[in-house]
Amino acid sequence: MNDLLRVRREIKRVRKQGPQAIRQVQSERLARLVDHARAKSPYYARLYRGIDGPVTDPARLPVTDKLALMDHFDEWVTDPRVTFDRVEKFTADHDRVGERFLGDYTVVSTSGTTNRRGIFVVDDAALAVNMALSSGLMLSWMGAMGVLKALRRGARMAMVVATEGHLLVNVGAKRMQRGRFGEHVRVLSVHRPLDELVAELNEFRPSIVMAYASTMAMLTAEQEAGRLHIDPVLIQPAGEAVADVMAERMAAAFGATVRDTYGCGECPFLSAGCEHGWYHVNSDWVIAEPVDAQGQPTPPGEPSHTVLLSNLANFTQPILRYDLGDSVLLRPDSCECGNPLPALRVNGRVSEILWLPGAHGRRVAITSLMVSTILPHIDGIDLYQIVQERPNRLRLRVTSAGDAEEARNRGCEALRELAGDQGAADVIVEPDLRPVEQSAGGKYRRIIAWEGAEANDGAA
Repeated sequence: MNDLLRVRREIKRVRKQGPQAIRQVQSERLARLVDHARAKSPYYARLYRGIDGPVTDPARLPVTDKLALMDHFDEWVTDPRVTFDRVEKFTADHDRVGERFLGDYTVVSTSGTTNRRGIFVVDDAALAVNMALSSGLMLSWMGAMGVLKALRRGARMAMVVATEGHLLVNVGAKRMQRGRFGEHVRVLSVHRPLDELVAELNEFRPSIVMAYASTMAMLTAEQEAGRLHIDPVLIQPAGEAVADVMAERMAAAFGATVRDTYGCGECPFLSAGCEHGWYHVNSDWVIAEPVDAQGQPTPPGEPSHTVLLSNLANFTQPILRYDLGDSVLLRPDSCECGNPLPALRVNGRVSEILWLPGAHGRRVAITSLMVSTILPHIDGIDLYQIVQERPNRLRLRVTSAGDAEEARNRGCEALRELAGDQGAADVIVEPDLRPVEQSAGGKYRRIIAWEGAEANDGAA
């Protein structure tokens, strides 16, 4: 608790001084973390050999990624007690979700839907940063009146998440349930049938609902249809980017504030969403560098190839210039919400970008963000999934509370128009009668790209 209060005061103090103070503390924290990594991590000592002096510019450092770090796990960590075998054994026991590892750490893992499962070990200092930022964010989202409304409605929170394994949201949920106000938190498995989720939410009547964005979209359709009838103060779509039109639909259906964040197991506190649909990077504790396919900085206003992440709080497993695999767009001007922190939007994971054939041998990129500005506007499409079977062949699956056939046909036509407008040639888009598939981690991937596309995604 003392660490949490100290971090809250520090965040308030630095941000009150403005952008220059934030940049200064960011540089100082980067230099301190790099020095620690060089001294305590054999992996980083080897990787940074020849880099002299304090490092205040992340561009001086080489890039890392999940595969490299996981392959060198025992050399990567800075506490020799933390070994891959020990952590692997710990995460294999699902009854230990949310427990402390070695008495000192929190362990979270990823579902491995992209290329490989990641395992991340967090010390109490980094956890205090996460808790300080997330708790302050919830209060700012709801405001004083929203907090009062939530308290009057029982201050109950429902979390619809993957409840199997040590996934980030499940670890957080279990910790909350074991806490002082655990009886006010109900955790529901995202894998349960929709009608069961609706029935339990109707019985529980939560003030706050957190669910994967794709699941929240289906719950929104249930609320609109009158089968779900809850009145939360705050809706938090988690784990997936949510389109503006869907956020507006959620807000209207529930009469609630809708806010989300852009984060990951490597850095849960990466950003905070605002009412204008931008994610503001917590740049006093995070460095996010949008770069092109050659690793050069991407100008603001242009979509990046990926984003390089540095988590300045985790000294046990230093995350430095880590290729996150997401294409982002950095806002070139000030955000209307008044938050001075850098703002970005997420185009989608590199592995979830559709690369389509264009004229003269070129390839055309269709990002998840492009699709999300079109398909959610079509009546009847509550949830969608695009499967790229071949470079020029797409199939569209939809979940619909209305006329599913009509929704699929209109969605296919909209995708054909989008592809043509972007310069794609001879693209076939067909309806797929199969249901939208749920991943092992509980999410519904909006785009399942052709397996051969990712290896050449910089060729266009």
